[in-house]
Amino acid sequence: MDEGPSLPKKCIQEKVIPISEVKKILEAKNGAELDQFQQRTLDYTVKFSKIDPKRAEELMNKLVEKFALEIEEAVQIVNCMPSSIEELRVFFTAGKRKIIASTQLEEMLKILDECRKKE
Repeated sequence: MDEGPSLPKKCIQEKVIPISEVKKILEAKNGAELDQFQQRTLDYTVKFSKIDPKRAEELMNKLVEKFALEIEEAVQIVNCMPSSIEELRVFFTAGKRKIIASTQLEEMLKILDECRKKE
């Protein structure tokens, strides 16, 4: 039975969140409720989520507060969880970002390593 045209979807809120949070949201839905796009997104998050959602939130907040990062930068760092200064430096080489001192990068890496050990 044709239900007619579907209503347009309206964005109520936009928020930058880490992959692990997306995974948690999609896993909370019944698998049958997920459309094809959502299922593919869930598959992606299962493969690439590197940290627990609660820990990801704490880590993002710490990076924003301690290093004055934009939330978008913190989310990308948490999504990738770089394990070396060289990998971490990539996040600050493009765009409007000023150069970050090696000492700050080392400090960030130390925080990331501590979080990795807790997993």
